[in-house]
Amino acid sequence: GMWRRAGMSTESLPSVQPRLVAVSKTKPVDMVIEAYAQGQRYFGENYVQELLEKASDSKIQASCPEIKWHFIGHLQKNNINKLVSVPNLFMLETLDSIKLADKVNSSWQKKGSLERLKVMVQVNTSGESSKHGLPPAETVATVAHITQKCPSLEFVGLMTIGSFGHDLNQGPNPDFQMLISLREELCEKLKIPPEKVELSMGMSMDFEHAIEVGSTNVRIGSTIFGERDYSDKSTNCRGVEEVQDKLSGLVVQGH
Repeated sequence: GMWRRAGMSTESLPSVQPRLVAVSKTKPVDMVIEAYAQGQRYFGENYVQELLEKASDSKIQASCPEIKWHFIGHLQKNNINKLVSVPNLFMLETLDSIKLADKVNSSWQKKGSLERLKVMVQVNTSGESSKHGLPPAETVATVAHITQKCPSLEFVGLMTIGSFGHDLNQGPNPDFQMLISLREELCEKLKIPPEKVELSMGMSMDFEHAIEVGSTNVRIGSTIFGERDYSDKSTNCRGVEEVQDKLSGLVVQGH
């Protein structure tokens, strides 16, 4: 859009292709395997039980040895140990309190993994009570706590869902802009280089705009797997290639 030229520096555009997380909640194992066969590696799930079942599935373990699972739903304290036991868990995108961070840290510590667990802090940028996430004002203190007091966690970025249906004719999505400014604030206050702080924002309906303003991680379900259709048993996932083409096109345009 027009505003993209106005006041937008090109360094906010990605120099690397953003990570595409295929949101596979409610999708059968065969669709995950099909998308993996097309080169997709990152998959996101919203419910711990469904994630554990899929990640533990013998067909997925045989066909998808390098799969990387992201947990992108609301994490309840009673599900932490279950989440930590998920095979090939790559990232938890939804830490939204210091208390939760402490519990995940101690659970991951007990697991005795050689690597720290990558975590993002989820911020409720839109202020909607229906959405989870930290109030923006608590972001810096929460990140500081994770980096200083949670040695088993690796803080890698900020995540938001944002309000749906933003009209881009009104200018950039303010929820994404807020996440960007929170990154600036925390990098300044905590002396973290900005390239060490990812921004997970953008879903099927707004990922192109999210990438234009600097998202490094987009979470896309329907565009890849098609709308949810119980009657159609075919596993047609041509969407992976289409979305990857779109992503590389956005990055190329930016440079």
